[in-house]
Amino acid sequence: MDVLRYRGRVIADTDVAFIRDLIAGHPGASRRALSRKLCAAWNWVQPNGALRDMVCRGLLLALHRAGHIELPPPRWVNPAGPQRCAPSRTMRRWSPIKSRLSEIVPLDIVQVRRSGDEALFDSLVETYHYLGYTQPVGEHLKYLVSSRGVPVACLAWSSAPRHIGCRDRFIGWSAEARRKNIRFLAYNLRYLILPWAAVPHLASHLLGRMARVLPQDWERLYGHPVYFLETFVDPQCFRGTCYRAANWICLGRTTGRGQDDQTGKPNRSIKAVWGYPLGRDFRERLCKTA
Repeated sequence: MDVLRYRGRVIADTDVAFIRDLIAGHPGASRRALSRKLCAAWNWVQPNGALRDMVCRGLLLALHRAGHIELPPPRWVNPAGPQRCAPSRTMRRWSPIKSRLSEIVPLDIVQVRRSGDEALFDSLVETYHYLGYTQPVGEHLKYLVSSRGVPVACLAWSSAPRHIGCRDRFIGWSAEARRKNIRFLAYNLRYLILPWAAVPHLASHLLGRMARVLPQDWERLYGHPVYFLETFVDPQCFRGTCYRAANWICLGRTTGRGQDDQTGKPNRSIKAVWGYPLGRDFRERLCKTA
């Protein structure tokens, strides 16, 4: 009997029994250690061979919350709450930049995940983005954009949501092709032009730059390419002007239902879905099943 479907993997009763035995066989192991042992046992790895540790921890937590397993108590609890970033109390304030785009180039676009500037990125997004900061799970990259040492923008990219009707129809892939190739999509999780950077056309310019920079970094870190970029835009707040100016395509709208919805009724805000193919043959690449 199937117990849960998590990020494309079906978890059956036999899988739950295996996890219970794993926990019982390692009574002193932390949640992180258990997730790594489970990844190794299931050969649950990324294309570059790294364990899918964060995704596996999410699965264990989902099973724990549903009452199927009992995890050991967490060794450390973030006092600010899960998956949040506290704004830095020593956040520097930069002088306003009111210039033409040509006057602030060259721009430095730096991937800061696992670097000394990651904390600055997280704090800037938490402080100035209207959605705040949320720690991505799975494959993800973070970019800090600066002009002459002054931060002007932050962009976060992550693994793409598995099921988006309008996107799937636009690509034209089968369910099997989607399961196999969803890893070749990257989702623009956060995009922030910092409030002191009043530079016309900066947002669309950076999207164009990202289309060239991101695929190289993604393949270098994760060992596989990306062929399609996507994002959500809340039409109650934004019109997607910078995406349109950067030649992104409005694919349609979400249903307003989460992936675990059981009611068939909207339970969250409906978003516009925008996409950007990274090559003319993107459909051919994404629809392959062999």
